Amino acid sequence: MERQNITLSLPRLLLKQARHLAVERGQSLSGLLGDFIEKMVTHEKTAERAATRMRRRLRDGLHLGTGGDAKWTREDLHAR
Repeated sequence: MERQNITLSLPRLLLKQARHLAVERGQSLSGLLGDFIEKMVTHEKTAERAATRMRRRLRDGLHLGTGGDAKWTREDLHAR
Protein backbone atom coordinates (compact mmCIF):
# COMPACT_ATOMS: atom_id res chain seq x y z
CA MET A 1 0.00 0.00 0.00
CA GLU A 2 1.34 3.41 -0.91
CA ARG A 3 1.96 5.68 2.03
CA GLN A 4 1.80 9.44 2.32
CA ASN A 5 3.27 11.68 5.00
CA ILE A 6 1.01 14.08 6.87
CA THR A 7 1.59 16.91 9.31
CA LEU A 8 -0.22 16.55 12.61
CA SER A 9 -0.41 19.08 15.41
CA LEU A 10 -1.12 17.73 18.90
CA PRO A 11 -0.89 19.14 22.41
CA ARG A 12 2.55 18.35 23.91
CA LEU A 13 1.20 16.26 26.77
CA LEU A 14 -0.96 14.16 24.45
CA LEU A 15 1.97 13.62 22.11
CA LYS A 16 4.18 12.54 25.03
CA GLN A 17 1.52 10.09 26.24
CA ALA A 18 1.05 8.71 22.74
CA ARG A 19 4.82 8.16 22.36
CA HIS A 20 4.89 6.26 25.67
CA LEU A 21 1.95 4.13 24.57
CA ALA A 22 3.67 3.36 21.27
CA VAL A 23 6.85 2.30 23.10
CA GLU A 24 4.84 0.08 25.48
CA ARG A 25 3.27 -1.63 22.47
CA GLY A 26 6.54 -1.92 20.60
CA GLN A 27 5.35 0.31 17.78
CA SER A 28 6.35 3.57 16.20
CA LEU A 29 4.11 6.53 16.83
CA SER A 30 3.23 6.49 13.14
CA GLY A 31 2.25 2.81 13.37
CA LEU A 32 0.17 3.41 16.49
CA LEU A 33 -1.75 6.28 14.89
CA GLY A 34 -2.15 4.36 11.63
CA ASP A 35 -3.61 1.35 13.48
CA PHE A 36 -6.00 3.59 15.41
CA ILE A 37 -7.23 5.38 12.28
CA GLU A 38 -7.68 2.06 10.46
CA LYS A 39 -9.76 0.66 13.35
CA MET A 40 -11.87 3.83 13.48
CA VAL A 41 -12.59 3.72 9.73
CA THR A 42 -13.44 0.00 9.88
CA HIS A 43 -15.75 0.60 12.86
CA GLU A 44 -17.57 3.41 11.03
CA LYS A 45 -18.09 1.23 7.94
CA THR A 46 -19.39 -1.63 10.09
CA ALA A 47 -21.72 0.67 12.03
CA GLU A 48 -23.12 2.14 8.82
CA ARG A 49 -23.80 -1.32 7.35
CA ALA A 50 -25.54 -2.34 10.58
CA ALA A 51 -27.66 0.82 10.53
CA THR A 52 -28.63 0.15 6.90
CA ARG A 53 -29.69 -3.42 7.78
CA MET A 54 -31.70 -2.13 10.75
CA ARG A 55 -33.52 0.48 8.64
CA ARG A 56 -34.34 -2.16 6.01
CA ARG A 57 -35.71 -4.54 8.66
CA LEU A 58 -37.82 -1.77 10.18
CA ARG A 59 -39.15 -0.86 6.73
CA ASP A 60 -39.80 -4.44 5.55
CA GLY A 61 -40.75 -6.00 8.88
CA LEU A 62 -39.89 -9.51 9.97
CA HIS A 63 -41.36 -12.54 8.27
CA LEU A 64 -42.68 -14.77 11.06
CA GLY A 65 -44.22 -17.44 8.86
CA THR A 66 -47.84 -16.45 9.51
CA GLY A 67 -48.42 -14.64 6.25
CA GLY A 68 -49.68 -11.74 8.32
CA ASP A 69 -52.59 -13.76 9.70
CA ALA A 70 -52.18 -14.71 13.37
CA LYS A 71 -54.34 -17.71 14.38
CA TRP A 72 -54.27 -16.88 18.08
CA THR A 73 -55.68 -14.22 20.35
CA ARG A 74 -54.05 -12.24 23.07
CA GLU A 75 -55.99 -14.26 25.61
CA ASP A 76 -54.61 -17.52 24.15
CA LEU A 77 -51.09 -16.25 24.53
CA HIS A 78 -51.56 -15.07 28.10
CA ALA A 79 -53.74 -17.92 29.40
CA ARG A 80 -52.56 -19.43 32.65
